[in-house]
Amino acid sequence: MKIENHSPERIKEIIEKQRAFFASGDTLPYEFRREQLKKLLEALKKWEKALCDALWSDLHKSAEEAILTELSIVSGEVKNHIKHLKGWMRRESRPTPLKMTPSRSRIVSEPLGNTLIISPWNYPVQLLLNPLVGAISAGCTAILKPSPYVPETSATIEKMIKETFDEKYVAVVQGNREVNSLLLDERFDLIFFTGSPALGKKVMQAAARNLTPVILELGGKSPCIVDKEANIKIAARRIAWGKTLNAGQTCIAPDYLLIHSSLSEKFATAMREELRRLHGEDTRKSKHFVRMVNDRAFERVSSYLKDGRVVFGGTVNAAERYIEPTLLADVNPDSPVMQEEIFGPVLPMITFEDREEALRFVTEREKPLALYYFGNEEAGYEVVRRTSSGGACINDTIMHIANENLPFGGVGNSGMGSYHGRGSFDAFSHKRAVVVTPSWLDLPFRYMPYKMFDLVKKIL
Repeated sequence: MKIENHSPERIKEIIEKQRAFFASGDTLPYEFRREQLKKLLEALKKWEKALCDALWSDLHKSAEEAILTELSIVSGEVKNHIKHLKGWMRRESRPTPLKMTPSRSRIVSEPLGNTLIISPWNYPVQLLLNPLVGAISAGCTAILKPSPYVPETSATIEKMIKETFDEKYVAVVQGNREVNSLLLDERFDLIFFTGSPALGKKVMQAAARNLTPVILELGGKSPCIVDKEANIKIAARRIAWGKTLNAGQTCIAPDYLLIHSSLSEKFATAMREELRRLHGEDTRKSKHFVRMVNDRAFERVSSYLKDGRVVFGGTVNAAERYIEPTLLADVNPDSPVMQEEIFGPVLPMITFEDREEALRFVTEREKPLALYYFGNEEAGYEVVRRTSSGGACINDTIMHIANENLPFGGVGNSGMGSYHGRGSFDAFSHKRAVVVTPSWLDLPFRYMPYKMFDLVKKIL
């Protein structure tokens, strides 16, 4: 299946419709927003099988994994917004200093307006629809741009959105990077982009032409540190799970392993065993092991196998775009596998003698989207304090994304801005400062010619 590009004329038509609809004020009332959230929740239930089938077709993603890592996360987000929306929309009181008596101070959340959401192919349902939840609850309109690399899923989402919402409110625009460029040439009130740092720079550059705010959810090389106090069996299990989820095609997957030199052999044995528990004797036959999204991704990731000594794994099948989970040792930090985000089931392993060495290795590189530490909890907090990353887990991987009460986002090269839960509502809102001053009292001190200024100075 091939995705057809929306024409420039059609794109402009949808944008103009959405501008007019937002200007009408119809997206503002609480009742409207809540009803649209409920419609999205119902659509997710109705289209669950179709979306799971599409994800299997595009990525060989099992229904269980599709529900766990995509659909359930979106539906949980929707339910959270329905539950808390009224409270989030309320005016917030702020203290008012004595010098402003008798005024009162408030913060009003207002929708930013017409928004553009561009998502990648690796979690094509979650990473397109989760931001949409924030756009709806904040009172915005949204144009959704899914990835052409997962055509079945993108087409299914378009059908679902078209059936659920009027295009003047929420619409899907399909196409390749030419379409992305056409969209980025238009003026929006917010651009929400999930993808690579390289593309994130292009989005930010385009947004700068119109001073459009951006939220960039990017990636990078997320380190996984296994210290000498770590529980090796638990570390191996959770790293194996985090690395093979979606076949490593996850922006917060453990990208490379920094392990205390005394544990490398024990860890290799334990991880091999945990992979058997997860996927059986032959990972290729596991219905829960995803394939590379396309031939280019397969060729890129499989080329990394030459950048170190294969401890286990290493089997590939180009016809299926299959790469066996692989642990690499004797890896040169300057090799390609350590320069680029891997986005696949290859895990390079580098040993260290003390924690300071591991910390230097991490901090000398770009800030990652995630950081994982296995060992003593107190030492884990010290690692968190001494490093910077979008998010982190101590004695776990991936799971910080599962809590909608925690912000999810990057820092530095791994992105800017965050979302999930209240954070998604705030991401699509402007926090407007409002001062309310009554007319029954009008103190003269602020007016020229500034009488009794000595007294005013003491109050200021």
